[in-house]
Amino acid sequence: MGGQLRADPRWRWAAASSIGTSHQRLETRKQDAYGVRLSSSALLAVVSDGAGSAAYGGEGASLVCRHLLVAFRHWFLDHNHLPDDDTVRCWIDDLRDRLSVVAARHELTRRQFAATLVMLVVSNDQFLTLQIGDSALVGRKNGEWEALCWPENGEFASTTFFVTDDPEVRLHCVSGDLEHDAFALFSDGLESVALEQATQQPFARFFDPMIKAIDEAEGNGRLARLSEALAKYLETPRICERTDDDKTLILISKR
Repeated sequence: MGGQLRADPRWRWAAASSIGTSHQRLETRKQDAYGVRLSSSALLAVVSDGAGSAAYGGEGASLVCRHLLVAFRHWFLDHNHLPDDDTVRCWIDDLRDRLSVVAARHELTRRQFAATLVMLVVSNDQFLTLQIGDSALVGRKNGEWEALCWPENGEFASTTFFVTDDPEVRLHCVSGDLEHDAFALFSDGLESVALEQATQQPFARFFDPMIKAIDEAEGNGRLARLSEALAKYLETPRICERTDDDKTLILISKR
């Protein structure tokens, strides 16, 4: 891609994260983390879910989000195109090294900071997705929702892949021309209400009503009022009766 680096200024989003009822019962911290950034050059959105079996999974998820947001921000200061897969893998290696340093400082193993990853990058009418594990990303094209990053599970039930896996990480990168006008990123706590396993398709009845509010909102960037409403929705009995895990959802639109 050549020419001037740019991101469509019309992008707007609502985002929220809610602790799972299982964590509340056990009095443990929320293990999901997320971040969204919109600059003149790129839209960045990331969700990470700390492993339930990892003592410091929540801290790991926070480090994952911060590290990649900073890496991409620095990249777009000097480049007018998306990074290639090899560059992204180098950033993941740097992240893994950083997690090892933090773990050693606390006399722990890196595995105690295990976390998943799903990320969306949009710039210059191109998009890039990153995925490790069972968080998901869907997009709307011509009014229809499709899965861009389907949750990836491990060999056994309730297992998945993490940034900290050895000997190497299971990273999926996909890039292409931007044809979508809306996206949703979410942690696996919402999988049962957002995705239809039989067809491997997003539930339009879940996404359409919520994205409509983003479509019709005035202003760009973060929508504070709708983010607050989304947080309350994630804590309703309708959602909590379906899942006791942490729940994180980012809804993005430029319609």
